[in-house]
Amino acid sequence: MMFAGGPLGTGSQWFSWIHLDDLVNLICESLANPSYKGVINGTSPNPVRLSEMCDQLGQVIGRPSWLPVPDFAIKAVLGEGASIVLEGQRVLPAKAKELGFSYEYPYVKDALKAIVREL
Repeated sequence: MMFAGGPLGTGSQWFSWIHLDDLVNLICESLANPSYKGVINGTSPNPVRLSEMCDQLGQVIGRPSWLPVPDFAIKAVLGEGASIVLEGQRVLPAKAKELGFSYEYPYVKDALKAIVREL
């Protein structure tokens, strides 16, 4: 609303993401295809740094993304849970890729554009 927003903390933490359509297709494929066994990470094959996610989102919606939320504010709100947000995780869909799953939105900019078009 104030036309300001940005990454949490430094923004250098990894951010694994997936478009809803790809997640639904991955779940359907794993239920229909008997070769999908065990743990299959429901993430895009291209995780990004949180700062890139914020930049891409700002570009797609036409808003600036320059004001980061400081670490201490995240820690005050989330306590020990802040480490998950501030450190991030780089989760890759190794098994889905190995099984040949095809993503409709493998890149964050394309996924965000599709989401904004749907709004």
